[in-house]
Amino acid sequence: MFQVFRKREMYAKQRLLSVPLTILLVVAVCTVLAFTPVVRVAVHISEDIASAIDPSVMRASRYGERHLNSRKAIFYDIARAEKFYREAVELDATYPYVRYQLARIEFLKGNLNTALYHINKEIELHGTNEPNAYYVRGLIEGYLGRYDDAIRDYEHYLEFDPTNWAATNDYAWVLLKAGRANDAIIATASGLQHFPENPWLLNTNATALYESGLYKEASIVARHAAEQSMFLTEEGWLQAYPGNAPTTATEGIVTLQRSIAHNRFLIDKVTSGQAR
Repeated sequence: MFQVFRKREMYAKQRLLSVPLTILLVVAVCTVLAFTPVVRVAVHISEDIASAIDPSVMRASRYGERHLNSRKAIFYDIARAEKFYREAVELDATYPYVRYQLARIEFLKGNLNTALYHINKEIELHGTNEPNAYYVRGLIEGYLGRYDDAIRDYEHYLEFDPTNWAATNDYAWVLLKAGRANDAIIATASGLQHFPENPWLLNTNATALYESGLYKEASIVARHAAEQSMFLTEEGWLQAYPGNAPTTATEGIVTLQRSIAHNRFLIDKVTSGQAR
C-alpha cells in the first residue's frame, strides 16, 4: 500500500514538472493580480475604521503618504491621499508637511494657484525647517511663469542640497525660461560632474549650449543624452517623479526620449547648416 502511494506521489510530481513553465508563471501572475484588489480594499477598510474610531493627525498624514508613494503601486491613490491630508489639516492645521503634500497633489492635478496657496502656508509655518518646500514652490512658480521667483527658491533649496540632480535640472530649466542660458550651462555642468550620464541633465545642458550659440558642443551632448535615455527604467523614472501615478512611467519615459530626440534633430540641423 505504501509503495502504491509513493508511485502516485511520484506520478503527480512528474505531471507537475511536465507543465510548461510559462503556464505556471501565468497562473502565478493571475493569482497575484486577483489578490491585489482584495488587499487594497482591506487596507482601505482598516484605514477608514481606524480614522473614525481614533482620529489622529499623525495617522492621517501616514495614510496620505502611503497613497502618494508611486513606488508602491498597489496603494497609490491620489484622491485617497488628498482625503487623508485634508483630514490632517482639520485635525491640526500646523502639522509639518501636510500643506506641503497638498501642494504637491494640487500641482499634479494642474491646480497651480491652489498649490501655491498651500506651499506658501507650509513655508509660513515651517519654512526654516523644510528646505523641500522651497523646491516645490520653485516648481509651481516655474509653471506659473514666475521665473525670477522660481530661481530664488531653487537657489535657496540648493544651498541645503547642492548635489540634487533633479533640483539642479529644474533650476536650469527656469534659468533658460528667464533667458539666462549661460547660467543654465553652469548649473547643468555642475550637476553633470556628479551624474555624468543623467539624460535629464544632458538634455537641458544641450539645450542651454544651443541657446548660447554653441551648436557643435550642443550636438555632442544631445547625442549623449539620446544614448543615455535608452537605458531609462520605470523605477528610475519613478524616482525622478515620486508623486506621479506608477502607470505613467512607461509613457513618461517615451515622452522624454521623444523630447530628447526632437531636440537633437533641431540641434543637428543647425550644426550641419553651420558646417556647410
